[in-house]
Amino acid sequence: MKRSKPAVPSEHEFTLFILVSAFDLFMTYLLLYHGGFRESNPLAQFFIARWGVKGMVYYKFGMVAVICTIAYIVGQHRPVVARRLLQFATLVVAAVVAYSVVLFVRHGGGWPNLG
Repeated sequence: MKRSKPAVPSEHEFTLFILVSAFDLFMTYLLLYHGGFRESNPLAQFFIARWGVKGMVYYKFGMVAVICTIAYIVGQHRPVVARRLLQFATLVVAAVVAYSVVLFVRHGGGWPNLG
């Protein structure tokens, strides 16, 4: 009898990566629209310049979708590699979020009036 593969390899890692990426989106929004910063990634800047906040969301979660798709495909044959890929991507994005928080606090950022 043939063993079936799990439907979603590394579900915990996928979830954590998506959550940290959502924090990255939030911090990017705060820095760009309430902190007076400028996007340094030229590709992201292209999307933001063309479509504003929607462009930022499209770009950020487009990248998340690409990484998750790659991890999913790799995970069908090499689940440990997929797990490590997602862990590495999560660490990279978490480092960006931490740096963004430091920038926001150092430059006098406060909670914006989002209402």
